[in-house]
Amino acid sequence: MIKVYIYNVTNADEFLNNGTKPIVDELGPYVYVQKWEKKNLTFNSNGTVTFLPEKIYHFDESLSAGSEDDVVVVPNIPMLSATSQSKHAARFLRLAMASIMDILKIKPFVEVSVGQLLWGYEDPLLKLAKDVVPKEQKLPYEEFGLMYNKNATTRDTITLFTGADDITMHGLIDTFNGMHKLPHYTEERCNDITASDGSIFPPHLTKNSTIHIFDKDLCRKLPLVFEKEVIGSNDVPAYRYTPPKNVFASVEENPDNMCFCPQGPPCAPSGFFNVSLCQYDSPILLSFPHFYLANDSYRTAVEGISPPDEEKHKFFIDVQPLMGTSMRAKARIQINLAVSQVVDIKQVATFPDIIFPIMWFEEGLDGLPEEMTGLMKLGISVPPVAHAALSGILLAVGAILLIVAIWRLVRGANRLSSLQLAPGHVGQSTNKNKDNGLGGMPKY
Repeated sequence: MIKVYIYNVTNADEFLNNGTKPIVDELGPYVYVQKWEKKNLTFNSNGTVTFLPEKIYHFDESLSAGSEDDVVVVPNIPMLSATSQSKHAARFLRLAMASIMDILKIKPFVEVSVGQLLWGYEDPLLKLAKDVVPKEQKLPYEEFGLMYNKNATTRDTITLFTGADDITMHGLIDTFNGMHKLPHYTEERCNDITASDGSIFPPHLTKNSTIHIFDKDLCRKLPLVFEKEVIGSNDVPAYRYTPPKNVFASVEENPDNMCFCPQGPPCAPSGFFNVSLCQYDSPILLSFPHFYLANDSYRTAVEGISPPDEEKHKFFIDVQPLMGTSMRAKARIQINLAVSQVVDIKQVATFPDIIFPIMWFEEGLDGLPEEMTGLMKLGISVPPVAHAALSGILLAVGAILLIVAIWRLVRGANRLSSLQLAPGHVGQSTNKNKDNGLGGMPKY
């Protein structure tokens, strides 16, 4: 299930014309039920399996706070991405861009339905780019949507380790679209994609284990560390793993993040992760919802966003540590647009440098079916039960053998006593025979 929350801008004109603080109204949740399936499975000879992931989304209006037809006002991401990218281009190019936007009547904010924002709408800039941009630089789509082309079997090919050759690699990605690593960053550790797709992890996890998940939209593998023990349905125990609090920290706070900033400095501020390298250079910054773990100044730069709540906005996965199975998950991410002011383009000349929130979503699993957790409980409890039963049986058998041994020992002792008594009795008879004379005949 995925829950979508959209920041609807309620004062777009005042913000652009008067420089007032933008005001947003958080709408949602808009709830979609997901069906996950791995298509075209092929088991390879090197202990891996290759498949095409499929995610099908069905809108559930009964669980939603509105309809897909609800109209929202949001920043024009294609336009603002183009203007921000042109900031360091030649001035005549920026002026030409302003003229084109005038002709096409493109504005910094768009009014679209929730369904269009998520699944796609025709954008004049993308349509123009299709005709004028060189073939090798063309975008692979003609419409814009935050989840465009995701409601189907994707073209992405994933190969996972089955664990047949090495159980510690079970469920981890070997290749993504034929690549063993990403091509974006300056160090191998940042390009590494040896991680789970989020559904299953290697078994025998401990509280010291660091697990990783990879999604192409995250543009990296995300580490998660142990937070606490939890109990799932059917009393199945699990470990809760969450991203470290410094996972999106600035390079000043966490120097290990420097390799995620190949074009910097400047790099993304603390609490944000720059995914522009995976989004056709669009200035998209990811954060946790409501700017959780970011400086509060980014939240207060926009009016209408409540303070972050760790329980509502934290990212976590509950994993059964013995089996490595995901039992519950809440993957919560916010999508933001880093807008740069470009004074030569009149449409955005008054648009300040700002990290503008667009939407946030919660994708995850509330729990596994009772039948599955029942089997899991059996799987993790049978070995100890069997061990206890076997120990009991062995103890009983040992006790019986001990009793038999003692009984046989006592019986053997009694027999030995009888054997020792017989010679004494014969000796006495011999003496009597001596008294009676030869041949046992009476002596007169």
